[in-house]
Amino acid sequence: MSNSLTLSSLPLFPLGTVLFPGGLLPLRIFEVRYLDMISRCHKAGAPFGVVSLTQGSEVRHANGGPESFSDVGTLATIAGLETPQPGLLLVRGEAAQRFRITRRQQLRHGLWVADVNRLDDDMAVPVPEDLQETARALGRLIESLKQRSAPQGQLPLMPPYRLDDCGWVANRWCELLPLPLKLKQQLMELENPLIRLELVSDVLSRTGIASD
Repeated sequence: MSNSLTLSSLPLFPLGTVLFPGGLLPLRIFEVRYLDMISRCHKAGAPFGVVSLTQGSEVRHANGGPESFSDVGTLATIAGLETPQPGLLLVRGEAAQRFRITRRQQLRHGLWVADVNRLDDDMAVPVPEDLQETARALGRLIESLKQRSAPQGQLPLMPPYRLDDCGWVANRWCELLPLPLKLKQQLMELENPLIRLELVSDVLSRTGIASD
C-alpha cells in the first residue's frame, strides 16, 4: 500500500454477484486458490476484493473459458471463519469500501491480484420525504426477517439499520431484489446515493413492494 487510497497486489475473488458496501458475504470455499488466499488474509487481517464476473464461472473447470470481471469492486473483510472439514472454509465476509482496478494479473495457480484505487464512501444523504416509503418498506421487511429467522447472525443484513440514509437503504434493496447482474453493477458504481435510491424506488413502485 503506497498510501491510504491505493492497494497493491490485492487478491481478488470474482463472483457471480455484486457486493455492496455495508453488506454481508457468506462464502463456501473449496478451491485451492481461494483456500490459500482466505487463510492468508485471515492471518494477516487483510481484505480481499470482490468483483463481478462478466465472463466465466466462479469455479474453474478443465474446459471452462477465461474469466473476465468488472473494473469496480468492493473490499471485503473476514468477520468469521469456520473449517467444518479439511479442504472447506465457511467465511462470513463484511463489505467495506469500493475500489477501481488500475492493473490486474493472474498468477500461475489461477489467483487474480490487482492494484486498485479506493473510491470515496457514499455521502451521508438523508432519505427525502418522497422516498420515505421505500425506507419504511425495508424496515418492515427487516422486522419480518427477524421474526422468521430468529438468530441475528442468520439475517442477510447486519445492524446498525440506517433507514434514514439513502445509500444504506438503496444498497440493501439492491442486495435483496432479483435485479440483473449488470444493473446491480451499474447501481453499485453510481457516485450519488440519492440517484441510486431513486432508481431502486422506481423498481419497487413498479412491483408494488413500496408505493404510497
